Amino acid sequence: MTIYLGFVVVAKAKINTESETTKNMHRKTLEDLAFYRIREKISGYCVSEEGKNQLLRREPLTNEQKEEIDRLKTLSSQWQRAITSKEPVSLHSWQEIYSFLRVLKAEGSTLELSQMAAILGFCHSSLDVYSTIKTASKQLAIKDLLDLTEKLPFSELQQSVNFISRVVDTDGTMKDIPALREIKAKITSIQAEINSALRKYTSDTTLNDALESNVPAFRADRQVIAVKASQRNRISGIVHEVSASGRTLYIEPEDVVRKNNELIQEEFHLQQETRKILTDLTANIHPFYHQLKYALQIMSLLDETYAAARWGSENLCVYALDTEEDLAPELLQARHPLLGSKAVPIDIKFLSGKNILIITGPNTGGKTVTIKTFALFSMLNQAGFPLPAAEGTRLPIFDSIFADIGDEQSIDQSLSTFSAHMKNIAAAVKHANEKSLVLLDELGSGTDPQEGGAIAMAALDALIEKHSFVLVTTHHGILKNYGYTNQFCVNASAEFDDNTLSPTYRLLMGVPGESHALDIAKRSGLPSSTVAKAKSYINNQQADVSTLIKGLTLKHAELARREQEFVQTEKSLKDKLFRFEQKEIRLRQKENELKEREHQNESRFLRETRKTLENLVRELREGEITREKTLKVRKFINDLTEDIDEQELSLEEERAQIEEAQKDLDKRIEDSYRESVLITENGMKISSIKDGSHSSSKKSTRKKLSNKEALASAKATYSDEEILSLTPKQKKTIARPAPQFVEGAEVLAGKARTRGVLVREEKAGVWTVQLGSMRMIFKQKDLVLLGVPESTASTKANYSVELAKDFDDENSIFTKSGGSQTPQFELRLLGMREEEAIKVLQKQLDLCAMQNFRNFSIIHGKGNGILQQAVQDYLSSYPGVKNFHFANPEDGGFGKTYVEMM
Repeated sequence: MTIYLGFVVVAKAKINTESETTKNMHRKTLEDLAFYRIREKISGYCVSEEGKNQLLRREPLTNEQKEEIDRLKTLSSQWQRAITSKEPVSLHSWQEIYSFLRVLKAEGSTLELSQMAAILGFCHSSLDVYSTIKTASKQLAIKDLLDLTEKLPFSELQQSVNFISRVVDTDGTMKDIPALREIKAKITSIQAEINSALRKYTSDTTLNDALESNVPAFRADRQVIAVKASQRNRISGIVHEVSASGRTLYIEPEDVVRKNNELIQEEFHLQQETRKILTDLTANIHPFYHQLKYALQIMSLLDETYAAARWGSENLCVYALDTEEDLAPELLQARHPLLGSKAVPIDIKFLSGKNILIITGPNTGGKTVTIKTFALFSMLNQAGFPLPAAEGTRLPIFDSIFADIGDEQSIDQSLSTFSAHMKNIAAAVKHANEKSLVLLDELGSGTDPQEGGAIAMAALDALIEKHSFVLVTTHHGILKNYGYTNQFCVNASAEFDDNTLSPTYRLLMGVPGESHALDIAKRSGLPSSTVAKAKSYINNQQADVSTLIKGLTLKHAELARREQEFVQTEKSLKDKLFRFEQKEIRLRQKENELKEREHQNESRFLRETRKTLENLVRELREGEITREKTLKVRKFINDLTEDIDEQELSLEEERAQIEEAQKDLDKRIEDSYRESVLITENGMKISSIKDGSHSSSKKSTRKKLSNKEALASAKATYSDEEILSLTPKQKKTIARPAPQFVEGAEVLAGKARTRGVLVREEKAGVWTVQLGSMRMIFKQKDLVLLGVPESTASTKANYSVELAKDFDDENSIFTKSGGSQTPQFELRLLGMREEEAIKVLQKQLDLCAMQNFRNFSIIHGKGNGILQQAVQDYLSSYPGVKNFHFANPEDGGFGKTYVEMM
């Protein structure tokens, strides 16, 4: 069967009517791709007739409707997130109201009771879905879904519920309204009188021989009794019916006639009153016609996307990403929806700039299914549906599709079949463009192989010039060579098991396939002598090509195995380095605690020593120096010396333990680094370890004053506060004149000339400097100015860290300077949701990249680790980030991340 899909005319998409663009698509081609069968399956998950009917009209959209495609996919993906959460969200069903909603538009019209009940159910479903989505949005990122439900006309829906609920019960019946209660009571009374009157005849023993039955019957909605025709004169009344034999008459007695007439009148009266109530009710909700119609459109769209999400969740589907300039299309673990558990996942990975895929291999190997799967997935994606594939699947958007697919294979193809092929190929060559998808099955078949191959290559040349996206299946060896020599083509093969002589239905990218015709012919029963004779006709060149293909296949399998090993090794190395980093932070935290304790002990020791010395000095001054006082001073000095030695010994032992653990950690990190280099030297590409990632672990910490040194430098005239604030003084360096010191300027700090960034001026001539992951305070004369960022050259930015509702307005956390926004030294994300925090972080990174802003920090807190993980994931994927790591324990630890830009 050969199908052609004509050129597509682009038109604007509408939610409630079938797109004009897709009306021009050839329905037969979409049927051949099974698009409509899949669409019908998805529609079965709708909860309303309106949603189902609207989904059944959905067709693939094009590039001009890209926003509509993204909207449908976003709503459906958020539905999928909601229905698979810990507290699943569902959409309640409602009865169809579209068919009679237009009756409400006409003034003076009256809706039936069942129709009123249907509108009531619809209003309840609309109000319920908003309440449910609003509650779920507090825990889930479903903003677009919430925005759509917030467009529902709540006031009019609630008023409609209030009006209808006064008359109609929840089960769809009329409520016991006072106006109807009296009429219903009268009808009940009349019915009782009729039954009593009939019992006088059926229970009268004198009439037993005149009645055919003692049970009253109904004729023309009136109760009658069956009387023998021969006894007709014994009961006076109206004959309503005569039996077929003429032996039985159905008579309504005269006294019952009057009661039945009264019953009919009262029932008519009840109908009149009921209709009057429904007319008044219709008039009450008539003003809400447009709001109800608009609400139905929104609810139908919600039902459509809800059904797609449920289908996608049951079939383990994902939503395809968009292709970009440096990211080519690829299908990962794609499974044809109609094959169910029998589907064999296939991968189709294109390379950038290579839009022609040539698939070769044996018959029944799945070549045609492969190209149809790609086309089907493209159409499903353009209709906003999820795809049964793996994460990372990405597809382009096509404006037109051309197909020449032959499903019914024939040994003897006639000229008319070849002509039909040429007609389809000619249409593709003539009308295809850079936004076209072309499917060519068994290209070049049906004629002389040499001429067919030549026509096929010429057609592909023409399509390459048009930059069309082409998928080809063929058996021609010349096209395999064409795929290797042409820079715009990619070869692929349908895998074949040489042991079982059967296809595996897997696709091998980059390797052409063999037809295995001789093997299949032998297995199908062709005599061995005939197969041997056929082999003798194969020339040496063809045999060499076959051998080459086998060799390439083995190399491709080995490469795939090594690639898998590389991925696992890389993951293991990353996990190991992350654990090392966490251990390093814990060690540094312990070291910091030790230093703090040492400082506290020194301070307490100095205070106590100072007091004791002051007491001894006072005693010496107040009286004469005696031998007893001299021995007391000597004893104090000896005891003091022993205490100092004991403290230093204890601290040195603990410090040695920390240094030994640090050396062990450095050695293990160095071993991991050498392991990654070894993998790289063996021909595998791996992300190198950042030089600065663990540099902090190798930097020697500033040596603190020992107890002996502190005691030697202590003076009796120091105050307690002065003793507590004793710190080693910085060695002076030659002051260098600085043109201008402003926040954000890059400097060389201290004697070591460490590169850093000015954070803020603590006081005149004293600055806080960001040195990698640490902040230190330097005097201005100890700083050498390297340069001033362009964003801060003219004026100092007022850096605010308050959270604004929108980072694009004038109150944003990104302040404006000279009309342009500037990045933050310290970005605070505390209290933000994940989605909001990522937007703010993205803005910060973009500003840093544009304004050459090298270093900054992010305060995200620890909490449950959700925001921390989101920040780490986004930084790892941002191309401009050179390095990032957690802060030191004393500076925030796991609640803070330092970022270094390229």
